[in-house]
Amino acid sequence: MKNLKKQRRIQVIALAAIALVVATIAIGTALKDGINYFRSPSQVAEAPPPPSEVFRIGGLVEEGSLVRGQGEAVRFSVTDGGATVPVTFVGVLPDLFEENQGMVGTGKYVNGIFEASEILAKHDETYMPKEVVDALKAQGVYQEPES
Repeated sequence: MKNLKKQRRIQVIALAAIALVVATIAIGTALKDGINYFRSPSQVAEAPPPPSEVFRIGGLVEEGSLVRGQGEAVRFSVTDGGATVPVTFVGVLPDLFEENQGMVGTGKYVNGIFEASEILAKHDETYMPKEVVDALKAQGVYQEPES
């Protein structure tokens, strides 16, 4: 009788451990698809990600690079002072999107061009996403906003 209880207890613990491992793998797989890593233009230039990877890029819209194409097509370059990455986007840009201002885009890096599916711009005169500020500070080109 005592041996049967011990065997049953070991089976329950083993089953619980297997269930925990399966649940951890399932959660990790589900979250992997929903995570978009941030990269600065310098990081993209140093180690280009594979074309299948969706990530976020941020920096300043390079002055003189904004070109509006047919319809809602837009081309521009994003820079962090160390490197520049060309960007294409088809859609409506945010109202506050302009040259020499911070932006963050979500998309894929294909054939040397970042193909954005979403563009975010600052929401007031002083705000810039934390990742963009950090990337600009790392390159030594960040300037504090005027009060």
